[in-house]
Amino acid sequence: MKPTPLPHPDTSALNLGIDLQSLQAYVFRCPSPVPVRTSFGTMHDRPALLVRAETTDGAIGWGEIWCNFPACGAEHRARLLDTVIAPLLVKTPFSSPQQAYAHATARTEVLALQTGEFGPIAQVIAGVDLALWDLCARRASMPLYRLLGGSENTVPVYASGINPDAPLALVQHMHASGYRAFKLKIGFDDTQDIENLQAVRQWLGPDIALMADVNQAWSLDQANFMLPRLAPFNLTWLEEPLRADSSMAAWQQLSAHAPMPLAAGENMLGSHAFEQSIASGAFGVVQPDIAKWGGISGTWPVIQNIRSNGLRYCPHFLGAGIGLMASAHVLAAAGGDGLLEVDANDNALRTLLAPALAQICDGRMTMSEDVGVGLEPDLQALTLACAQGR
Repeated sequence: MKPTPLPHPDTSALNLGIDLQSLQAYVFRCPSPVPVRTSFGTMHDRPALLVRAETTDGAIGWGEIWCNFPACGAEHRARLLDTVIAPLLVKTPFSSPQQAYAHATARTEVLALQTGEFGPIAQVIAGVDLALWDLCARRASMPLYRLLGGSENTVPVYASGINPDAPLALVQHMHASGYRAFKLKIGFDDTQDIENLQAVRQWLGPDIALMADVNQAWSLDQANFMLPRLAPFNLTWLEEPLRADSSMAAWQQLSAHAPMPLAAGENMLGSHAFEQSIASGAFGVVQPDIAKWGGISGTWPVIQNIRSNGLRYCPHFLGAGIGLMASAHVLAAAGGDGLLEVDANDNALRTLLAPALAQICDGRMTMSEDVGVGLEPDLQALTLACAQGR
């Protein structure tokens, strides 16, 4: 029996109108004592691109734009916001964040074709959309998850971004901090990957959730070769074992032989890509990133589709605290059995902006009842943290 689809939030009595006075970008870079490694690249610092939206009536909202890669990504996307997206939205009235999102998307479709910058443009629009929804929730004097129709302010979390170097020590640390689900980075070296999974699974025991993220590193042949070697670890899911642009036939072939659910979504761009993926039957877990594509306006229908097809919605996120808390509010509103991704590596731009992470109890995070996503960025504190490297 399929789960009940998400209800459309009843916002008829709320003022969702948007008449922007300004959209401002704030770039931060915090030194990272431990570089974050993936199969395709390494992050040597932790960037964040925050968006401040203000309407002509003085309402304010904050969003976050995905900018982890390439190394100059934050600065580049900040210029896209200033020179491309802000002129499309400022001083133009909209009836809702959805209308502003649709307008910005439609007006940049040909530009994205001309420049080939589909991803960066979509990421900027997504971050702006998050700011507009935060603004609307603040103006309505309610937390974002309630504006979206949710009723529970706790979400289950998992520790992510666990590097291939000494992963067990970090798993043990995060377990002591209250986490009860963990995701290892693999796709570096087959022998090392197996040894790491073996050590972590042995320490966790058979029942605690363990996932693995390949970050698109394998070919179909490599993935088929690795599947039986991963089977003993009882993985909750295997994430992006293939390139995101692999054919649905390749994903379906791999899924047919996989002893665990396959997961993907952070690198899917556009509602059609998600529709194809959900319809394919290849995925058990779907992971849109609201700071990377869609914001809330674009991804809410996708989440409805995920849930109504009996799949697991687990938002992807690896950045600073604003995008993380927005992801938490959306997950809380969506319901279901999804997990919130929390980067296990030190990042002051996450810690200072997501105080709820200080209290993880038995694998769950409790959000405040403050308005919007529940935080007001202290820009001076963020600047100081970046300067001091902590």
